[in-house]
Amino acid sequence: MRIYFDNCSLQRPLDDQTQPRIESETEAIIAILSFCETGILTLVSSEILLTEINENSDLERKETTLGILSIARENVVADAVIEKRAQEFEKFGIKPMDSLHLASAEAGQAEYFCTCDDKLLKKAKAQSNLRVKVISPIELFEEILK
Repeated sequence: MRIYFDNCSLQRPLDDQTQPRIESETEAIIAILSFCETGILTLVSSEILLTEINENSDLERKETTLGILSIARENVVADAVIEKRAQEFEKFGIKPMDSLHLASAEAGQAEYFCTCDDKLLKKAKAQSNLRVKVISPIELFEEILK
């Protein structure tokens, strides 16, 4: 199973854990990443994701997130096909960076695109032409356990 996490999901473990939702999502993400580390699942990264992470001015968040991505088995390089596909997503109100992540996940043949962003989840789940299932960390963990 191939998994693509967006930046907000990768950084969820660094967020304030006093909120029950954040704590639950963090636990799910850590469990999923442990499956990626052992090779049970495949973590897919992208040039877009690395660029976004490297633009973070918070050094701790940047280093931690890059460390997490070091277990990725594949890195999708941005190209004209990804950019064109991202433009299609933007027509449906999905933000440009999120659109690039979705297009990268598709290009990397990820089965799941995991995000904590409720607005992105809602907009992406409304799309019938996606070639990746957009899902929350908790939903993804439940899928894996099936």
